[in-house]
Amino acid sequence: MNTSPMTPSPIHPSGMPWRLIALQLNSQPDLATNVAQVTQLLAALPPVLDQRPQLVVLPEGACCFAGDPDANLRLQETLGLHDENAQPVQFQLSKLSKQFGVYLLVGTFPTRTDEPNRFAASSLLFSPQGELVADYQKIHLFDALVSDGTGRYLESAKTMPGNKLTLAEIGQNQELKLGMAVCYDMRFPGLFQALAKRGMNVLALPSAFTTVTGEAHWHTLLRARAIESQSFVVAAAQTGCHGHDPKSGGLESKARETYGHSLIIDPWGRILADAGTAPGLIYADIDLMQAEELRERMPLLHHNRFLSEFL
Repeated sequence: MNTSPMTPSPIHPSGMPWRLIALQLNSQPDLATNVAQVTQLLAALPPVLDQRPQLVVLPEGACCFAGDPDANLRLQETLGLHDENAQPVQFQLSKLSKQFGVYLLVGTFPTRTDEPNRFAASSLLFSPQGELVADYQKIHLFDALVSDGTGRYLESAKTMPGNKLTLAEIGQNQELKLGMAVCYDMRFPGLFQALAKRGMNVLALPSAFTTVTGEAHWHTLLRARAIESQSFVVAAAQTGCHGHDPKSGGLESKARETYGHSLIIDPWGRILADAGTAPGLIYADIDLMQAEELRERMPLLHHNRFLSEFL
């Protein structure tokens, strides 16, 4: 277990205290193994003495990662909670959020699209009551050449890009304004400027960064996104080697390697918790008023002379 709590700062009298949690996983192609790993970590969440609400963020590919090219297509479900027989995994995730009484953001889960050979990489946000309260489909797809063991990544071959922004307002008074994005999205700051303009104060960025790109850019990009949007950032990451098939007993010839280092960052760009490279969890107790007060002192949204558009 890798647990790195932030030393709590005094809560502003009118602030809304929350606990932000990132689970760092070493997901594999097998759904049951991955769900068991998530359940074990949720069961190990530190106690919350004052019953403040908790937001738990899982990485990209939390339910299925680094399998054969059609692994996610076989797992895909129609988005929503309509029929447990037809949507068993989403119902299972819903039950986890209700069992542990947390807002649970599942980094990505494959949902059906109009194209039979491409799924949507959907972030799913479940409430403590088990309701599916928000979803986001990854917009920017990772088609790139990387100097690692995989070499060529062509996410668009099996994934359809999303076409909407998602800002979820959660909490008793809808005080947490959650911007939802995924991994490669973080390289495109216009998305986060648009979310900040809508009132975002916490940004969730579930990811599965390669070791090469992670070592070069992970901390820098995430701190930049926090600073420019003046929001807290919760970036849950995959870590280690992936591609283990329980049936074959070994790793595939082109096993994926991910960087780890799940992060929680404050609106000033300070790293509150870093998970390192081991599977586990990190958390930070935060005051949402910190984002509001920073925006009053340094009103970037008001000063900004350029607007981004969704092309």
